[in-house]
Amino acid sequence: MSQLIMALVAIAVVFLLAMRRASLPVWAGAVTALTFVWQTGLVDGVPAPFGLWSLIGWLPAIALAVLSVPEVRRSLIVEPAYRAIRSSLPKISETEQQALEAGTIGFDAELFSGRPDWNRLRAVPPIVLTAEEQAFLDGPTEELCRMIDDWQIRTREREIPEEIWSFVKEKGFLGMLISKQHGGLGFSAQAQSLILGKISSRSPDVATIVMVPNSLGPGELIEKYGTPEQKSHYLPRLARGEEIPCFALTGPTSGSDAASMRDVGYVTRGVHEGRETLGIRVIWEKRYITLAPKATLLGLAFRLFDPENLLGKGEDIGITLAIIPTNHPGVNIGRRHLPCGAAFPNGPTWGKDVFIPIDWIIGGQAMAGQGWRMLMECLSAGRSISLPSSAAAGIKAMLRFSTAYGRIRRQFGLPIARMEGVEEPLARLVENAYLVEAGRAVTAAMVTRGEKPAVLGALMKYQSTERMRQAVNDAMDVHGGRGICDGPTNYLQSAYQMVPIAITVEGANILTRTLITFAQGALRSHPYLYRELQAVQNPDPKQGLELFEPIFLDHVSFSVANAFGALFHNLTGGLFGAAPPKAFGVEGWYRQVWRASHNFAVVADLSVALLGGGLKMKQKITGRLADALSELYLLACALKRFEDDGRPEVDQPIVDLVARNGLYRFQNALAGAIDNFPVAWARVLMRLLVFPLGRRFRPAPDRLAREAVKLAIQPGTVRDRLTRYIYVTRDPNDPTGLLEVALEKAVAAEETEKKLERAIRAAQVRRFHGIDWIGDAVRQHAISETEAQLLRDVEALREKVIAVDHFDPAEVKPHYMSTSHSIQAANGKAAAE
Repeated sequence: MSQLIMALVAIAVVFLLAMRRASLPVWAGAVTALTFVWQTGLVDGVPAPFGLWSLIGWLPAIALAVLSVPEVRRSLIVEPAYRAIRSSLPKISETEQQALEAGTIGFDAELFSGRPDWNRLRAVPPIVLTAEEQAFLDGPTEELCRMIDDWQIRTREREIPEEIWSFVKEKGFLGMLISKQHGGLGFSAQAQSLILGKISSRSPDVATIVMVPNSLGPGELIEKYGTPEQKSHYLPRLARGEEIPCFALTGPTSGSDAASMRDVGYVTRGVHEGRETLGIRVIWEKRYITLAPKATLLGLAFRLFDPENLLGKGEDIGITLAIIPTNHPGVNIGRRHLPCGAAFPNGPTWGKDVFIPIDWIIGGQAMAGQGWRMLMECLSAGRSISLPSSAAAGIKAMLRFSTAYGRIRRQFGLPIARMEGVEEPLARLVENAYLVEAGRAVTAAMVTRGEKPAVLGALMKYQSTERMRQAVNDAMDVHGGRGICDGPTNYLQSAYQMVPIAITVEGANILTRTLITFAQGALRSHPYLYRELQAVQNPDPKQGLELFEPIFLDHVSFSVANAFGALFHNLTGGLFGAAPPKAFGVEGWYRQVWRASHNFAVVADLSVALLGGGLKMKQKITGRLADALSELYLLACALKRFEDDGRPEVDQPIVDLVARNGLYRFQNALAGAIDNFPVAWARVLMRLLVFPLGRRFRPAPDRLAREAVKLAIQPGTVRDRLTRYIYVTRDPNDPTGLLEVALEKAVAAEETEKKLERAIRAAQVRRFHGIDWIGDAVRQHAISETEAQLLRDVEALREKVIAVDHFDPAEVKPHYMSTSHSIQAANGKAAAE
């Protein structure tokens, strides 16, 4: 028994030392003490017999003692590691370096560390708007939504009407991002996100024309990097809508790999406005440029060369950004692209030997060659706002429409929302609406307080748009034929058309998931990796080693602590995981996220350590790890949302649904990465640490899904909270307003409808066309006259809700451009000739 106690004490000491990240001297002292107690028999009075095994038993203590000597440790461990890493890692390119250094790290680093700081997450402000921002959301934004006729825009006109353009210009929608100092509204990122989302819930096309000037483009770039002259001239004009901007980055051969663009400029002297000046002769060919057909200002990205070194920066200066009026000689704007048949302006632009003055570079000569850094810094914040806001709003709209339709539409004598087959997609809608809105709000709040969350922004972009795709498909399934027949009363089709665009733009989701979120995110958010890489790439090997040693030793300690910590928390079921104080109702979920974060940190750390520069090629592994990281972040945001909302007890089933399914998806993503890890011994080790008792997380039971859907299909605070900050009308002449009116009537009539159904089943009443079955039910005393009137009202509303549009043959002819044009003309080559 004493030997067993001794063994348990030894194991406990090892776990404690590892998890507390004890120093090597402490390890050496503790192991020496344990070995001494065991060898001398102080516990049971029976000393270990002296011999070979006795000597071997002292080897761990001796080895740790030797490694506690700095000089020995450096020569035996640190220097070989330094040389191995220095020789094996590919050099980080300049564009990669700029991408890695762009933006800031925050809570993503907490998740990579395996020890998330809940106080740091809680310190992120809840949704807070100034009085001015709230008034704008409730006033001009609401008014704009009422003005929009989505069917007319996307089908009849295939164009944003001039009255919409005039309104958004007049009210300052195009200058939300521009500071008040320069004539803009100077709204917070949170306000921009909510305003864009509300418009998106009404019309993705109109949201796009507001989104682009307030996202990556000339306005933001000039505000952050422009010269005083550029700011004073352009920003007030952009804020008032006197200038319409677009930004040309993507070309036929440079999509995801934008850094490989072939668009070039050469520093030279030329004539501008009648006088000779230093400038740039630019050649470019771009496509998919949103707002280009309407733009008066073209932001242009190109690679700048200076053959005569006129700027004193060498020949290859690098990616540079310029601002060019679209009426400048040589600038060509092509005819319209039709992305998924959308109505927002989108098209190609090209130019050949277009001479522009040198001071048209955004930021002037000083910013020549700094374009990639500028783009990455703006994207790190922009990805956090634009598409997550529209995606979150889209999911919430799909939930609101589908829950209403599911309660109104009846089959087999009951609302279809109460059928388990329909309940399943509705439950997914509830879960995605809660999760994505939580992530949107937290991420926007981070940007509002000055952060530029590059990793979290990329994560939110791909997760929110993918979940919107699922939400739209679920909504279409619930609506059935009502959803697939387009027309003025179809409130799903615009979202269905626009989903692929959101998936594709601002970094296509395949790229964003497999390369940016984890492959670059691990370098950026890992507590030690990026600093180690900087040290080993120091041109002075001696100085590099000095910088490398303390970081490397901390990294080893970190890895050991996470490995033991993961094993401990998995063996104990997360019972001892950290939870913030007073997290009533969700303490257990906080502990499970803590446990999951340890698991993620172990797998992520081993992945970057063993795969190194080859990590980018293992995109199935990095994609699964990006999914795992996403589930952790969104679940943490959901727990914060529950607290920010005041911990409403009625929301508890929704939070439990979100948490159970999120942890289950996290587990599956991490298991997929482990099962396919290319290094066999590491695969075995990771399974032992992460799943010592097997895979323990299970998906949410059907009971929770049922409770969540029951809350969502009931008019009231929960449904309103789930779908907050979207456009909601109760105008029965509006197809979505009709849903709201019909839902309230349908709920009020449900008990009466049950009486009618009983009468029909009892053969007291026959329900066929040409028969007044409601009148018959009154005559049979199955219902009262008052109840009959309620049923007639509901029947009339239900008939309008489920009705679909129909057209004469002449009306359904496509309203595309009068003539098509070839691919060559579309990308500008033929027109240029």
